[in-house]
Amino acid sequence: MSAHDTGADAGAGGRRDAEATRAAILRAVRWFLARQPHADITLKAVAERAGVSPPLVLKYFGSKEALFARVLSFESDADALLGAPLDRLGHHMVRHVLETQRHDGTDPVLRIAFAPLHGDSGDVLRANFHAQVIDRLAQRLTGPDAGLRAELALAVLLGFGVMYGIARGPAMRESGTDDLVARYGPLVQAQLTPDAG
Repeated sequence: MSAHDTGADAGAGGRRDAEATRAAILRAVRWFLARQPHADITLKAVAERAGVSPPLVLKYFGSKEALFARVLSFESDADALLGAPLDRLGHHMVRHVLETQRHDGTDPVLRIAFAPLHGDSGDVLRANFHAQVIDRLAQRLTGPDAGLRAELALAVLLGFGVMYGIARGPAMRESGTDDLVARYGPLVQAQLTPDAG
């Protein structure tokens, strides 16, 4: 039994452990959301994938509904995805997708591709994606058609994520991160700052 299961989250080390545990639980839910309908995902399966007990999932998130509401939000994912200056944002976004795919086995933003699997929760996922990712990106863009350019930039990025993470393109998977970022980043960047090139 781990310190998490006994509730021994004391001090700074405990806070770090608690944060790591929450992150593992969220990664587990995202992993499942990319593979099966929302209704078929159990707390027991999430806990097993995260390496914790089901009661610990409830301790941190309160209920299955609260856990899924957190995962259906893109707020913190958008912080990471959009966390670069506009003139380098396309490269940053590609690197972010690659690193989360390689580290976590799924990209938090790519889960929008699975919205049709999730019924009413898919509608929430789509609405959150629009408000928290597309609209937020569009607000950063200057010039005409900011909304359209934001959608096109994300379409290019999501296509990249689908080929890497879902289709599992072997040539992409054998390529280095820097090479892929150098090749693909400009395609995303072209929508973000079309007058710069």
